Amino acid sequence: MGKEKDVAGKTIVITGASSGFGRGAAERLGELGAAVVIAARRGSVLDEVVEGIVAAGGTALAVETDVSDPIAVHRLAQAAVERFGRIDVWVNNVGIGALGMFWDIPIADHARVIDVNLKGLIYGAHAALRQFRAQGEGTLINVGSVDSEIPLAYQTSYAASKAAVLSLSRSLNEELRIVGEDDRIKVGTIMPWAVDTPWWAHAANYTGRAPRMAALDDPKIVVDAIVAACVDPKEEQPVGGKARGAKLSHQLFPDLTEHVSAKIAHSESEKGTPVAHTTGAIYEPIVAGTTVSGGVRERMEREDDARHDREDDARRDRKSVRH
Repeated sequence: MGKEKDVAGKTIVITGASSGFGRGAAERLGELGAAVVIAARRGSVLDEVVEGIVAAGGTALAVETDVSDPIAVHRLAQAAVERFGRIDVWVNNVGIGALGMFWDIPIADHARVIDVNLKGLIYGAHAALRQFRAQGEGTLINVGSVDSEIPLAYQTSYAASKAAVLSLSRSLNEELRIVGEDDRIKVGTIMPWAVDTPWWAHAANYTGRAPRMAALDDPKIVVDAIVAACVDPKEEQPVGGKARGAKLSHQLFPDLTEHVSAKIAHSESEKGTPVAHTTGAIYEPIVAGTTVSGGVRERMEREDDARHDREDDARRDRKSVRH
């Protein structure tokens, strides 16, 4: 468990906590004795998460919040302080996506991605840092992506927003250094590879295919990274071997890495099951997808098996025609 024990007794705000690694981190931090303040748009799901944490002996508070609303984010910070007296860690876990070629995605969807992923994260960072400076210490964890380092085809506005997250974190650390508070207030950025969470089902999708990506990581490694960052934040923390390898590759061979990444994204998109265009959950929350894992890897296996069966049938048909 190591330093994870040090989260006991800390007040930790986590946005995007109704599913994915936001929910996973909230549940794990509750187990470790932190007082977790969880936020998302789906209030009923948050209540379920709180019930589970409390039943396991933890402490939790649910605050229904749309992070794209600065007033709502301010209320979230106020609720945490009113209930627990302070905020020790703020986990800015925000991220929606719009999948497809840039020009095929409605401009309103691109704008919504920026409203949530960048502006929503700025609202959270602003609320957290003002509280940290008032109380003299604190840790801000911004959840970026490997896309923060490597722009990715089919995810243009998402990748752009995540690049901005990393830039924001870097600038904040420098400003804290300038005012001499970098020893007491820390800003870290988590940078996962593509992860098997409900994010894929919640994303707007204009590819015409069910979303998928090569070698999806298990959300547990990101949950563990977030929990560890609560007591030992890193300025830039790629999560897992694929994320670390991709970051290094891009630093050494940027053009090649971007070409290969785009080719992988295109190839994977072509393999998905045909589906209708959808705005997903980017404007209004949906019922589906409240777990930590998204079940995408299992669905991809089924798609791959079905495709291989079709290819085998086609080869047999061609062979019978020749004979």
